[in-house]
Amino acid sequence: MHQIINKATHFAVVRRAAGTLGLCLVAACSSAPQVVSKASFEETDLEYTRGAPPPGADEGSCWGKHVTPAEIETVTHQIQLQPAEIRSDGSVSSPAVYKTETSQRIVKERKELWFETPCAPTLTPEFVSTLQRALKARKHYRGPITGYIDPRTRAAIRQYQEEQGLDSSILSLAAARKLGLVSYEDAQQS
Repeated sequence: MHQIINKATHFAVVRRAAGTLGLCLVAACSSAPQVVSKASFEETDLEYTRGAPPPGADEGSCWGKHVTPAEIETVTHQIQLQPAEIRSDGSVSSPAVYKTETSQRIVKERKELWFETPCAPTLTPEFVSTLQRALKARKHYRGPITGYIDPRTRAAIRQYQEEQGLDSSILSLAAARKLGLVSYEDAQQS
């Protein structure tokens, strides 16, 4: 039984390493790489990219984008087409006729907020472990120190960054600096 568990664990490690190697090979061969890395990520929907940075971004810098959807309000109006016919004794001989009209208006415009992030090669398991410890010390992270950006870590990043006005689970460079994880010089070399 112990040997079967070891083989299963070994297979999982080999499979993860092969996937990472495959990702690196695809990124190296691609003419316009979009995904820089998914290292240290358990979730596949969180990607750090170099494709289409904001206008004026430094070459080689990495960016995250938070999109706030537009808020649309639907308003319904009743428009009277024909008034009620009222008899001389005050009774209604025919009720009023109304038409219902619905319209929408934008209450709050859609916004795209770009923010600089540590580049994906920086996000090693050691870096992520340090991030988890820093968030745990500030009472935002309550999970185990795994070295992977899992849903708990993403929730803690979002909670920490909300205090600075950024509602995103992608670690911003400003938050990484504030947590003491990245110095200004390191950020320029990323």
